[in-house]
Amino acid sequence: MMEVTKEERRVLIIQLIVVIVGILLLLAKFGAYLLTHSNTILTDALESIINVVAGIFALYSLYLSSKPKDFDHPYGHGKVEFISAGFEGILIGVAGVLIIGKSIFAFFHPLVLEHLDIGLAIVIGSGIINYFIGFTLEKMGSNNNSLILKAGGAHLKSDAYSSFGILVGLIIIIFTGLNYLDNAVAILFGFLIIYTGVKLVRKSIAGIMDEADESIILPVIKHLSEQRKAPWIDIHNLRIIQYGNKLHVDCHVTLPWYFTLEKAHNEIEEIAAVINDKHATQVEFFIHEDPCVPTSCKICTIENCVERKEKFLEKIEWNLANVSRNRKHGL
Repeated sequence: MMEVTKEERRVLIIQLIVVIVGILLLLAKFGAYLLTHSNTILTDALESIINVVAGIFALYSLYLSSKPKDFDHPYGHGKVEFISAGFEGILIGVAGVLIIGKSIFAFFHPLVLEHLDIGLAIVIGSGIINYFIGFTLEKMGSNNNSLILKAGGAHLKSDAYSSFGILVGLIIIIFTGLNYLDNAVAILFGFLIIYTGVKLVRKSIAGIMDEADESIILPVIKHLSEQRKAPWIDIHNLRIIQYGNKLHVDCHVTLPWYFTLEKAHNEIEEIAAVINDKHATQVEFFIHEDPCVPTSCKICTIENCVERKEKFLEKIEWNLANVSRNRKHGL
């Protein structure tokens, strides 16, 4: 039986609500398009289709990522979140292309715009709702380290910005009577939508390829430095891989060579506890213990060490460059 945590269940319920709201907004926007014949409003409606499809796929992906590790997936199922974000980015890009194509066609085959006041009301309402939901999803995604939620939140917020931009365009059309601006505004936001899609695909590929993410690595290094103990002579060959909302950390730690196996193990456990206390999401550690060497004495801050071979010269501050390298620190 699959076990789902309370937090994972809450995230699934919220994503389900997002999908339901997205469907209702989709119906409202297409109703507004049928009333107004506005390509600008059609732009909003087409992007709502993407919201719904992406939301359903994200819901299923969150379900998969919440499944525990098994024999076939020893690191869990969290990588599906990157696939979901990439899929959403592709859909957003396709919507942008369709919007631009439809708007260019409308320059040559224009329709009479009608009932723009009703269209304005629907655009305003949907924009406010999307921004509120997007802000909530982004905040939850940051708290849970979930790319799916952050991608969905960013998408809905960009949809809200588009809605407000479309609102400005429709107001200009109402006061100037220049209906061709409807198509021009739609083309502009079509390009902005494509840009949003490309960014999501780029983020997805980076996650699948395990590209180093400084926004994750740097806080870990900073927190370890703040909690650093003298026996932790250095940490090197640090690598962090994200699996959904879980982090996997590989690193080497240089400890005094004369520590017993039990004492060295306790130090490693303390390092793991330091990081897990800092992060709301689960962090898994594979830490390799390295014995210190005579040259380590120059940077070792252990006082009154009876095994010291060389005089202490300088404490080396940990940073991305020296912690990521696959070698012990030294002068």
